[in-house]
Amino acid sequence: MHDVIVIGAGPVGLACAIEAQRAGLTARVIDKGALVNSIVGYPMRMEFFSTPELIEIGGHPFPVQRYKPTREDAIEYYRLVAAREALDICLYEPVADVRGTVDDFLVVTPKQEHRARHVIIATGFFDRPNLLNVPGEDLPKVTHYYREVFPYVRQHVAVIGAKNSAAKAALDCYRHGAHTTLIVRSAALSESVKYWLKPDLVNRIKEGSITAFFNTQVLAIREKTLVLATPAGEREIANDWVLAMTGYHPEFAFLERIGLAFAADAYRTPVYDDTTFETSRPGIYIAGTVCGGYHTSRWFIENGRFHARQIAKHIADGRAAPINLEQVHWKTEE
Repeated sequence: MHDVIVIGAGPVGLACAIEAQRAGLTARVIDKGALVNSIVGYPMRMEFFSTPELIEIGGHPFPVQRYKPTREDAIEYYRLVAAREALDICLYEPVADVRGTVDDFLVVTPKQEHRARHVIIATGFFDRPNLLNVPGEDLPKVTHYYREVFPYVRQHVAVIGAKNSAAKAALDCYRHGAHTTLIVRSAALSESVKYWLKPDLVNRIKEGSITAFFNTQVLAIREKTLVLATPAGEREIANDWVLAMTGYHPEFAFLERIGLAFAADAYRTPVYDDTTFETSRPGIYIAGTVCGGYHTSRWFIENGRFHARQIAKHIADGRAAPINLEQVHWKTEE
């Protein structure tokens, strides 16, 4: 029996386990993939937007030679933190179900059953892409993850999306000799595109180095072409690869399966107490990006890591008893 089981071995999940241990609780972390699995899935040598002190956990300094850390820096940093804190971590062990009640949960995986008094869900959102839901999306040439540019050299590549991931992928492909087309559903690039990326991309589009279609949607993906609905009508373009940078969302099916409630908002925000992060199912907490539902830009490592201390304190103080849903103030999205 553990005091806490954390589902998710990303930075926020690790922070939750660290804070639980420092509060005198026993903790185990379970993840269906690798340690910091989402970061492992980032593009090779990707540079974080944040400076290192903003993504530190457990008070461990994050020393890097550059101003901003790379994907590889982060993976090594979190690995070392987990080792220094002697965290109990089970990897490649997907959680199928969470049974029981507060003080007597059973966390079920294909390998074993883990007993816990409390459960923290810090599963993020990166494993569930937002699908286009068009014919041909299941073709091998389609991916919702951009890892590296080299497979796309001298190929016709379509990048779908209007935010940072799409902007970076399009620029990277162009600079490595791909015939790059950017497809954007809206009338312009997102206002959230970083200030050092946006002018570069806009200029490449203006000079014709990157072809861009705005107010455009993909109707079908074919072996060697894409069918687009453009403002000028339907159009078919040459295509070898599709990088669908359309965003991601939490694993709602799992959250539903374990009985969590959702707010009646556009984001499918899980219902939780905004001071303790306890959900509608007593004894189960959420932390990090998963708190925002579809609003995945609300929580990052930078602010999600602070959920860990609030949750650990609530559990350690012994206040994690069944709650009166009519008296608590719930956090919801407008």
